[in-house]
Amino acid sequence: MLQVHEIREHLEAYTKALAKRGLAAKTDLQDILEIDEKRRSTQASLDETLAQSNTFSKEIGMLFKNGETQKANLLKEKTTQLKERSKTLNETLNETVTLLESKLYNLPNIPHESVPAGTDENDNEEVFREGDIPTLEDTALPHWELAKKYDLIDFELGVKVTGAGFPVYKGKGARLQRALITYFLDKNTEAGYTEYQVPHLVNEASGFGTGQLPDKEGQMYHVTADDLYLIPTAEVPVTNIHADEILDEDSLPINYTASSACFRREAGSYGKETRGLLRVHQFNKVEMVKFVRPEKSYDELEQLLANAEAILQSFGLHYRVLELCTGDLSFSAAKCFDLEIWSPAEKQWLEVSSCSNFEDFQARRGNIRYRRFNDNKTDYVHTLNGSGVATPRLMIALLESYQTPDGKVIIPKCLQPYMETEVLG
Repeated sequence: MLQVHEIREHLEAYTKALAKRGLAAKTDLQDILEIDEKRRSTQASLDETLAQSNTFSKEIGMLFKNGETQKANLLKEKTTQLKERSKTLNETLNETVTLLESKLYNLPNIPHESVPAGTDENDNEEVFREGDIPTLEDTALPHWELAKKYDLIDFELGVKVTGAGFPVYKGKGARLQRALITYFLDKNTEAGYTEYQVPHLVNEASGFGTGQLPDKEGQMYHVTADDLYLIPTAEVPVTNIHADEILDEDSLPINYTASSACFRREAGSYGKETRGLLRVHQFNKVEMVKFVRPEKSYDELEQLLANAEAILQSFGLHYRVLELCTGDLSFSAAKCFDLEIWSPAEKQWLEVSSCSNFEDFQARRGNIRYRRFNDNKTDYVHTLNGSGVATPRLMIALLESYQTPDGKVIIPKCLQPYMETEVLG
């Protein structure tokens, strides 16, 4: 969350930075400053009223003690008026603070100065590419046909028991999902991440802490009876592990990994993209989350990206790394890299991981701080998050890329110990 004093001190810089995101934010920022001015003036009036009331209360006691009843009663009347005024001021202050927080919660993060300017995903910049685009035989099948041929996924059954966008994995398909998740977690723990199992439901405060709320409220499943939200990613509960905490500096960096089901309402309304696993409402993903010192966060972003790339490299898949432009950054990110793999049947790139540095944006919203050992003062940590990785689109690339001319699908060597077989079908 952006801070009012920083907006006030760097108004033009913030206006330009948000404009790079495609936001005409100057009016919003001016509104915030005006609301904050009202908050400050109301707070000053309230403080003055309370101080005067306290002074009168002390004087009333002395007047009664000295037998000056008439003067004491006059001051009592004034004190009653002051109490009524303080009540009104306090109500105004609370309303103003609520409005101010609402405005601030709806402002996205400021892009890092190194982020390329752009309007949308078409302006993202490719910074790395691994391998060659695979070519398939004319008889090669897309992943949804392979899934049906080998009885790996039942899309119709998912529609029957839930609805569109909820695939049912079965037999070797379910085994492959389990193998992928276990392999990802093993790779991450070997890289120094501590594994967590976290709830698939979070409260509103957790959603606000990471920036999913209010920005993505319409895309999250809301359990209204309990006012809880199904998580769109394990990033939400994992980041909130340290909400409202002060960490020791020597404990940083902290690296966590977690697997979870992920739920997103917006998927499944894109025509041909609804085929198979391209867009689903529920999917599995392994997440990596970092809590780091501010001066190290961009080094840690490079390390996070390397951890995600190592997983893709182990499969021998063709992939690329994109640096997202200002217009394609997520609400909370200051800088982000996407990893995309190639779907031979669809002949398109598919995102399987996003590695983001949020700087102190989430930490301020979630009140996650650390204590510096050189001066014992507290500061906000920087948080980072990366997918390591999402299973559906990786499964698309694996099925399509590893199919053979004789109709089989080879299991990548890195997964064979987990699958206990070399082929599907």
